[in-house]
Amino acid sequence: MNLQPTHLSNEKVSLRPLASIDFDSLYAVANDPLIWEQHPNPDRYKYEVFQNYFKGALESGGAFIILNEHNQVIGSTRFYDFKPELNEVKIGYTFFARTCWGQSYNRSTKLLMLSYAFDHVHRVIFHVGANNIRSQKAMEKLGAIKEGEEEVAYYGEATRLNFVYLIKSSFKS
Repeated sequence: MNLQPTHLSNEKVSLRPLASIDFDSLYAVANDPLIWEQHPNPDRYKYEVFQNYFKGALESGGAFIILNEHNQVIGSTRFYDFKPELNEVKIGYTFFARTCWGQSYNRSTKLLMLSYAFDHVHRVIFHVGANNIRSQKAMEKLGAIKEGEEEVAYYGEATRLNFVYLIKSSFKS
């Protein structure tokens, strides 16, 4: 499975591989403290903290910048931790501009990624911060099943409690 195909798109969003030149436009979205208030690292809106997040995204080899239907930067997401022996991959590190909340951008992004992933694996895992109620509700609306809890160390950050959600390839949108 290629964790970073060159282009994924549907009628609502386009995903393209994250590049170093995207830092300023993505940070312009990410520097909103309210985006991160329920996240395991609520300081990610700070420049230095976001630099670490961005470095990890680039090094992951699976990160994308998310563009809306008007070709505006609205967030980021990634595939990571591909395990062919388990026939699974993870999707996460996703965030959106608050102007996108309550609309179909997250769902459209996740459905696009799931469609691509299920061409290669049978299981997709999502880590969601234990206090991130918004993302937990979004996972449940998508049909993901909470499978458990796990301590997760984000790139260069402290270990935090996350809930583990699963969607299998029998998934229907």
